[in-house]
Amino acid sequence: MTSTVPDPTRQALGYPSLFLLVLIGALVPVVPTGALVSAAAVVAFHRTAPFSLLLVFLTASLAAFLGDAALYWLGRRGLRSKNGSRWLKAIRSRAPEERLEQAQEKLAGHGVAVLVLSRLVPAGRIPVMLACLLAEWPLRRFSRGNLPACLAWAVTYQVIGILGGSLFSEPWEGVVAAIALTVLVSVVPGVVRRVR
Repeated sequence: MTSTVPDPTRQALGYPSLFLLVLIGALVPVVPTGALVSAAAVVAFHRTAPFSLLLVFLTASLAAFLGDAALYWLGRRGLRSKNGSRWLKAIRSRAPEERLEQAQEKLAGHGVAVLVLSRLVPAGRIPVMLACLLAEWPLRRFSRGNLPACLAWAVTYQVIGILGGSLFSEPWEGVVAAIALTVLVSVVPGVVRRVR
């Protein structure tokens, strides 16, 4: 089945949409951003445009980086204010106490390396970000660790999308496979923790 929407129009809508959705997902961690990146990678894989995969990578990693930086900045403002802020409360509400303690211990022992891994572990980003906030890391130090974290995250989910896209001849089948794999990867660790 061929699309009636011209390729330049899809690009003009697709990359800004991916950017906005990943940016919003970084600020409000309810949007499944990994699945979005994987789905975009499947579509890019099936396109003949030479730089589609590179554009997906750049768009996703930049949006994730800017979203994390904005959330961190808002959290720092909340730490400095008398009454805190709703952003700091939202970050705290998404970091269970035991996960926060683990993140603080790992951050104290390993520093910036923990940021990179936190982006790759499902539900690991927020506790580590909160640990950085409570350790009073300046935004610049957080950003130096967060940049490679966002790049690694974008590559990981893009590879999932490429694998899903390479298994099927139709892009929609690859998108479904990539989303299913992404959801499975993000759900299994939580299920294992609960079973323990």
